[in-house]
Formats: sequence, structure tokens, C-alpha cells
Amino acid sequence: MNLYDISVRTITGESKTMSDYKGKVLLIVNTASKCGLTPQYKGLQSLYERYREQGLEVLGFPCNQFASQEPGTNEEIARFCDLTYGVTFPLFAKIDVNGPNTHPLYQHLKAQAPENQNQDIEWNFAKFLVDRSGNVVKRYAPDTQPQDLAKDIERYLNE
Repeated sequence: MNLYDISVRTITGESKTMSDYKGKVLLIVNTASKCGLTPQYKGLQSLYERYREQGLEVLGFPCNQFASQEPGTNEEIARFCDLTYGVTFPLFAKIDVNGPNTHPLYQHLKAQAPENQNQDIEWNFAKFLVDRSGNVVKRYAPDTQPQDLAKDIERYLNE
């Protein structure tokens, strides 16, 4: 399966395919609003603001699979992210990242990641970096701070 063939639904219910992001460097993150790592939204937004003009897209996929830390509706999640962290990067409808109902995007990301290939997502805020050609080039642990990704992002933006 090609990354760009995968369908996703925005947090407002709009249907898209990942091909909308073709040619961009992507940072794909499973997010949650009630997690100890939730303040990473601030760092993710900062990366987005810093590198968007150069071709970075940060894509947030809320997930309630880890200690029920994303219990809200898509509307509540969007409002929280906007009001609390000023998130302007694209957010998507809540999905599963592990188990029998794993979203096809996360099946693809886990299968293609060079590190921890095919391993389950361990917690909220696991991150995948995808190059401009749609290749999954790096997987980061949930506790990796967004600012620590800047060098890798710059490298792939400049390729």
C-alpha cells in the first residue's frame, strides 16, 4: 500500500487522502488531551510555525487507546487544542493506532518504520517522520520532545 492512497477524515469530518500532502515532509503524531505528554502540542505547533513555509506538515491523530486519555468528541478535542495550545496544524478524527481496528495509516506507518518495525504504538505522542517521497524515515518515542526533531526535519526539508 502507498501512503498517498490512504483515506483519512479531518477532525471536522471532511474526507481526504494522504495524497493531499504529497511532496511535503510529514510529522505524524497520535495525540491525547489528558496525558502527561499533552504539553507537547505546544512544541508541535512551534515546529509547524517554524517549518511550514519550507514544506513541513504536522498531522495530529487523536487516540483514546492509552488510559482513556482522549475521551472527548472530535469537536471537543479541536476546541481544546485551539484554546489551550493555539494549534493550527491539521487535526484528524479520533482513530485506533493499535489492535484489530488499527487505522490503515498506522498499519502503514508501523510496517514501514525503520525502527521498531511492526511494533505497537507504545503511548500517546509517538511520532513518525515521512520524507517528501512518502517514505517513513524515522519513528520517535512518545517522550521525545518535538524540539529534538528539528535537525531531522531540516535534513529532510533540504533533500
